[in-house]
Amino acid sequence: MDRILSADGTPIAYRRQGEGPPLVLVGGALSTAVAEAPLAALLAPRFTVLTYDRRGRGASGDTGRCDVAREVEDLTAVVGAAGPGASVFGMSSGGALALEAAAAGLPVELLAVYEPPYTPGASGLLFKARCTTRLHRLLAAGDRGGAVDLFLSMTGVAEETAARMRRAPVWAELEAMAHTLAYDDALLGDGAIPAERFSAIAARTLVICGGFSSAPARAATRTLAEALPRGRHRTLTGQMREVAPQVLAPVLTDFFAKDVYAYRQAS
Repeated sequence: MDRILSADGTPIAYRRQGEGPPLVLVGGALSTAVAEAPLAALLAPRFTVLTYDRRGRGASGDTGRCDVAREVEDLTAVVGAAGPGASVFGMSSGGALALEAAAAGLPVELLAVYEPPYTPGASGLLFKARCTTRLHRLLAAGDRGGAVDLFLSMTGVAEETAARMRRAPVWAELEAMAHTLAYDDALLGDGAIPAERFSAIAARTLVICGGFSSAPARAATRTLAEALPRGRHRTLTGQMREVAPQVLAPVLTDFFAKDVYAYRQAS
């Protein structure tokens, strides 16, 4: 993997593959560039795809501080490494990061996100507040396994599946990244969609959800799309929170096709 320094000097590791207009993939909670590899491989025939380890994960550095602005700077650095005209796709809380970066002035014309996990509404905000409190208590107590368990339960992972994960080698990797769950939690604020802040996003934005995802998750994506000045919504039939890369890749390729055409015309 290559490395680039973020604004605060933190090294951010990234991988580049493919040929075509640049496209940066932003992973969600507890994911690294490795987790984005299947989607990146499907997009690489049409795009130069950059995947990266968000700070505190994989081969990237960390300051140990939970700061949304630093993550925005990290993504800005990776987009800079991608080259002029880069587009961005964010998965789950990675979508929230991509939106925050765009609202802060990240120069992207095309942006796509898949189910940023906002929880608007009274019950959603209460749920988010309780989870945030519990997460910080677990991390303060050094209970990394408990923090991962909390994340899995929040995202609907069955207890039987979580139990199998605890016995698998991947569990140690998840625990090593557990402190970064606070970073993702911070990206989502109180759980409400920050419509006023996102009104500054100039990028044409595609907000995607799965047709089999929960009703609140699907409703949140529609609310998000309506809050964006140039937002549009797309539902992928038969998909859930863990979307199949082979289903998602053609949708992203179609959305970013304008850049593919411009790239080939300039080549």
